[in-house]
Amino acid sequence: MIENQAMLLAVFERAALMLMALFFLTRTRPFQHLLRKQDHSPAELAAVSLLFCLFAVFSTYTGIPVDGSLVNVRIIAVLSGGILFGPWVGIPAGIVSGLHRYLIDINGYTSLPCLISSVCAGLLATWIHFRAGRSRLWLYGILAGMLCEGLTMGLILLLTDPAVGVPIVRHIAFPMIVGTVCVGLIIKLVQDLNDEKELLAARQAKLALTIANRTLPYFQNLDRDAMVQVCTVIRDQLDADAVAITNTSDVLAYVGLGKDYYEMDEHSAIGAITRQAIAGDQIIIENNLQQYHLADFHSVIIIPLREKAGVSGTLKIFYRKSHGISTPLREVAVGLSQLISTQMEVSRVKQLEEMARKAEFSALQSKINPHFLFNALNAISSLIRIQPQQARQLISNLADYLRYNLSLGDRLIDIQEELRQVRDYVAIEQARFGAKLTVEFDIDDVHVRIPSLLLQPLVENAILHGIQPRKEPGRVSIAVKRDGDKVHVCVRDTGYGVSQEVLDGVAAGTLSSRSIGLSNVNQRLKLLYGEGLRLTRLEPGTAVCFDLPTTEEPAC
Repeated sequence: MIENQAMLLAVFERAALMLMALFFLTRTRPFQHLLRKQDHSPAELAAVSLLFCLFAVFSTYTGIPVDGSLVNVRIIAVLSGGILFGPWVGIPAGIVSGLHRYLIDINGYTSLPCLISSVCAGLLATWIHFRAGRSRLWLYGILAGMLCEGLTMGLILLLTDPAVGVPIVRHIAFPMIVGTVCVGLIIKLVQDLNDEKELLAARQAKLALTIANRTLPYFQNLDRDAMVQVCTVIRDQLDADAVAITNTSDVLAYVGLGKDYYEMDEHSAIGAITRQAIAGDQIIIENNLQQYHLADFHSVIIIPLREKAGVSGTLKIFYRKSHGISTPLREVAVGLSQLISTQMEVSRVKQLEEMARKAEFSALQSKINPHFLFNALNAISSLIRIQPQQARQLISNLADYLRYNLSLGDRLIDIQEELRQVRDYVAIEQARFGAKLTVEFDIDDVHVRIPSLLLQPLVENAILHGIQPRKEPGRVSIAVKRDGDKVHVCVRDTGYGVSQEVLDGVAAGTLSSRSIGLSNVNQRLKLLYGEGLRLTRLEPGTAVCFDLPTTEEPAC
């Protein structure tokens, strides 16, 4: 019994040597990369196959001679390699180690049983590799080891003289069979390394997503305050001593130790190391700086930020401790730099789109002024001969109107101010048309903010295209009514009804230049609120309506 225990300890010692060798291998980057891959190249499989063949052959050489046999861990090496890496490792290891065991002791009592069991171990490992679930591989490995060593014992009893075979089996069966539990240990070692990498990757992904979620709102506006908030989030999440974002010449935002130093204008320029990272478009890691500026930093990572395939700045993370930039931190920082680069580029695109939208809005609005001026002067010119006093008054009103209108720019105004402009316009037109034109106002006390010259073109269109062509007097009604969370605006006239061409043009956004007023207002409403004008034929006349929200202000 004591002898069996001693041999079992010897088996564990030799298995421990294999475990130690595998442990050190799993700490190397190439082997870690190999373990994480699902599909391996022929060269990689050949290298791993050679490794486990060497393990198996070495196990034979380090075996303990007992009654003409060898107590060894060859089966452990064959099964471990085959279960972990499949047939191109398990089967070659089984055949090579089995033949080696047979050839070094051709006439030995256990040579042929060891050859057969080694080959069977390679085949059984292959079957387990493809059929068993990953979580139970270690258990199947132990059972397979016991089965293969049991097969070895059975073949020894079957193929040798009982007087020789029975003593051999009695001495080696226990340590050889029990020792196969090391198969499970080796499999768990390799699996745990892989799980550790996956867990670390999951933690890094979670950290990056947390930072992404917390910084996303600040990328709406690329100003200094927003960049400071982004740096603050990154510093807090990475437990850094300082974080900075730069462009290619200056520090845009800095948070952490040494903040006062960087807030001084003369110290806003980037340093030599940062310029090196930008010029070479490379990640720079310094883990043993003597001192970095005034905050006694000893570790820094500087990662280029890219926009439109070019370097636009850097992300810098500082630590006071030496060797503060670990490999996992480097991976997270690289991911953050890609996130910041993408968000900054998206934000700039949005800003350009907003600028283009404002430019388009201003261009549309500017088209109204000369068109209105032309019609207003026509109205005044018709009064100069017959009613010069009234014409002078209208010129004065028009001057006041234009002066006020020019001072507005593209800012929003209260709808009541717009209605005062409409009344000024109506006064000019009523002077022109006399009794032929009646204008009615039905206005609620609402104060939503709208762009200027949104209502006047509709009133102008109703008068010039609805009332003017008719011989009979006509009426224009202007209604601004509150309707729940909206303000309903409608201009109705009793003139000629709107044509199908105009209806189709409004729907398609292709109104002709003759309908510049309707087209302009329709486009501006769509730009601001997403919904344009609604035109309806009346008997007689036309209704032109739209809705304004009361809960939010358009971003013009």
